[in-house]
Amino acid sequence: MQKIVYAGGEFLTGDEIATALLEYSRALGQEDTAQIVEIPIVEPDGARATAKFLIGPASQIVVTSVRSGVEEPRDQDVVDRLRSMTRRLRYPEASTSDEPEPSALNHPFYA
Repeated sequence: MQKIVYAGGEFLTGDEIATALLEYSRALGQEDTAQIVEIPIVEPDGARATAKFLIGPASQIVVTSVRSGVEEPRDQDVVDRLRSMTRRLRYPEASTSDEPEPSALNHPFYA
């Protein structure tokens, strides 16, 4: 489980989700652009929820490993989409016209 510290708040999420979020944030920063991303989190009482992050060049995100008595959220679709959007930023010439733009993704974890 990973704890994301962002904008004065702390958010628990899965290892892969946190890593993919950091990688996408770095890619957005390198391109001097920003996006809103929604990821699954675990509330302090163990309830599942989502959190929206505005990430980009000015984002200051810290991720630390934590022990928790609850199962970490896993969502391979979220991880795959974050990685796909990261690749498109890094290698725009490899993108196909069939791939949706990040803002057009129809997934409950994206705004």
